[in-house]
Order: sequence, then C-alpha cells, then structure tokens
Amino acid sequence: MHRIIPLLILITMHPGLDSIAQDIQAREGVVLLHGLGRSSDSMKKMESALRKAGFVVYNVNYPSRTASIETLADKVITSALQNDQFDDCSTVHFVTHSLGGILVRSYVARHDTARIGRVVMLGPPNQGSEVVDRIGAWPVFKSIGGLAGQELGTGDNSTPNHLGPVAFELGIIAGDRSINWINSLMIDGKDDGKVSVERTKVEGMTGHMVIHATHPYLMKNKQAIMNTIHFLKTGTFTPLPPVDKKKGGMVKDGV
Repeated sequence: MHRIIPLLILITMHPGLDSIAQDIQAREGVVLLHGLGRSSDSMKKMESALRKAGFVVYNVNYPSRTASIETLADKVITSALQNDQFDDCSTVHFVTHSLGGILVRSYVARHDTARIGRVVMLGPPNQGSEVVDRIGAWPVFKSIGGLAGQELGTGDNSTPNHLGPVAFELGIIAGDRSINWINSLMIDGKDDGKVSVERTKVEGMTGHMVIHATHPYLMKNKQAIMNTIHFLKTGTFTPLPPVDKKKGGMVKDGV
C-alpha cells in the first residue's frame, strides 16, 4: 500500500503518465490457435503484430490430429487460460485459424467463459466443409486430418453444426481466393480452397468480412491482421480500402 500511494501521486502530477496507468490496469491477453495440421509457426506474423499492439500473447502449439474436437478443446484451451503470463490479465481474447475456431466454440458451449473476451476466427468451418463430405472417408484424408478432421463435414451430425449459435463477441474473416482448384470444385460458391465464404458464418456472430486471401495464408494477410487487432480493441472491423485497379484490385496474401 505504501508503494501504491506515491505512484498515484506521481500519475496525478504528470498527466502524460495517464496512458501508462491505463495500460497497466487494462492488460489484455490473446490466445492464438492454429488450424488442422499446422503449428504455432503459422501464427508468428499475427503474434508479432498483436504484441506490438500491446497485447499479452500466447501462441499455442497443439497436436491437432491426435484427438477429437472436444478433447482438444478441453485440453488446449483450459491449459492456455491457465498460462502464467495471463495472471495479470482481466480478459483473454482468442484469434483462431480454421479448426482453432471450432475448438473455441466447443469449449465455450461447455464451460464457464467469464474470462474470455472477443474472438476473431480466420477461415473457420463454422458450418463444415464440403471437402470433408467428399473425401473425408479416404484413408489419406484420415491420416492427414485425424479425428478432428473427420468431424468437419457439412451434415447434421458434424460437430460445428451441433454447437449452435455463439454467445460471445465474434468477428469472422473469410477468404475468397483459392490455390487449390481441385478442392474448390467440391465447394459451393466463393471459397478459400478449404471453406466456402458462406460456411464460415455462424448465428450470433458480431461481424463478418471477406478479403482476397487463400485459406493457408489468411493469418499472414495484412488486412486480416489489421482487422483482427481492430476487432479485439473495438468489437468492429474497419472498412476495406478502395480498390486499386492499377494493382489488380486485390490485397495479396501476406502483403
């Protein structure tokens, strides 16, 4: 107590320190969850940008192909929320890519979420993916996608379609470019090579936007990073800049 009083007096005498005091009082954490078959390395660029924006960041590396969605969600998210670096954080946000978003929905549906703040999902299969419908039974897909991958179809029995509406502030960023034309032939409407734009949506979402990016690079796209930070801080996305026709009218992956 004796140490706190001089600090308060110092802040009162020096208005310029108000912002520092506010930062100390309002530390916010962010958990990063990568997608199926990826690693925390895929989220490094997002991690760096979030740290520069003032967030306490934990970039989780988890074995996405080793268990069911529910098992992964319970183990990975419970552990992340208990991470020591969040001890001084009153709120912990989430930024996810692909499968990571479904883990958050699964966890929130079954646990107390008082500490969880806003969530940004990048390319989430919130209504599943037709790719899983078509090739999910193939041995090679089972090997690559694991147990969690098998749950991501579009049918009534798929895990995403069983989780219901979201009850948290959720911003979704979908991509409409594909470098996998074979997958895209299986998907209805605009897609990112893995998930259609329409199937990224979920009832209860706060905001939804589409950028010119492919599924594997959504988390590295500058527009995605900028809007992720803006949503975590304000609960809204920023408008996309005017199309520059001289440059082809689109924001390229990771540029």
